[in-house]
Amino acid sequence: MENEKKEKISIINQPVFRTVMPFAGFIFIVVLFAILTGGQLYTPGNLKLLLSQSYVLLIACVGVFMVMTMGGLDFSQGSMLGVCSVVICFLSNVNMLLAVLCGVLTGGLIGLVNGFFNVKRKITSFIVTICNMYLLRGMVAYATTKSPVYGVSNITSYNTMGFNLTFTIIILLVAFAAFRYTGLGNRLKAIGAGETAARFAGVRVEKTKMLIYMTAGMITGLAAFINSIKVGSVTSTAGNQLETQIMIALVLGGMPVNGGAKVKFYNIILGALTYKILTAGLVMLGIEPKTQQLIMGIVFLVMVAVFADRETGMIVK
Repeated sequence: MENEKKEKISIINQPVFRTVMPFAGFIFIVVLFAILTGGQLYTPGNLKLLLSQSYVLLIACVGVFMVMTMGGLDFSQGSMLGVCSVVICFLSNVNMLLAVLCGVLTGGLIGLVNGFFNVKRKITSFIVTICNMYLLRGMVAYATTKSPVYGVSNITSYNTMGFNLTFTIIILLVAFAAFRYTGLGNRLKAIGAGETAARFAGVRVEKTKMLIYMTAGMITGLAAFINSIKVGSVTSTAGNQLETQIMIALVLGGMPVNGGAKVKFYNIILGALTYKILTAGLVMLGIEPKTQQLIMGIVFLVMVAVFADRETGMIVK
């Protein structure tokens, strides 16, 4: 029995299996909902709507992807997006460029707070970001107590498919280039695989982690910009459940929860598209929300079980 278990685990940990599994899952979901919806999910109108709902998730996934690559978690993303959206909408009435800049800086400042408590105070990222999630959610609720925070009257004029798609692609390309061609990816993977070994390899672990938390926050500020021009205002529910969506999307894309060497950049795009097709398909089939949550929970648990890196035995830092 023990030998059989070891064989199963070794098969799951094979690079080919880990690479093929997310793509196979994506194709399966695409074909499944094509059949179940009679192809209605993939009409031009629905595809355009599906894409418009994916921009914020795709951008926000980039920052969390980098945090998870080095073995951390960030559950403050949804609340952070809400705070950044409040800043952007409020300042857009003064100047749009100033609003975007301040929104990005706000996200970066929040990311630095996350990094400080994780790196300097040695508190695990899970605990730090959960605490900040509630703190920031309270700030959003306070800012929107009397009424939503409205952006400038023409803020939604930026909300075009061409602008949003170009903006998102540029962010993804810049992040990919930095991750793949500057050595950043190798440093993050080294930290995720083991901080002690990374230090001996010459990686400045603490500085890198601080910069990545800050960068993740700034990227969320950019996602908040897209969210703001799409909605035109901010309510107390802004960014609700975004952190959960990001986590599920990245895991669906094949990303190990504990990061490390097996992380691939395509986990972001593949995971976000898989998640959006899955949720849109469930809605189109008329499945009630509680059943949708049950299905998503089962899928998430299965993917975590498959893609957790058992060989290292690493836990979230």
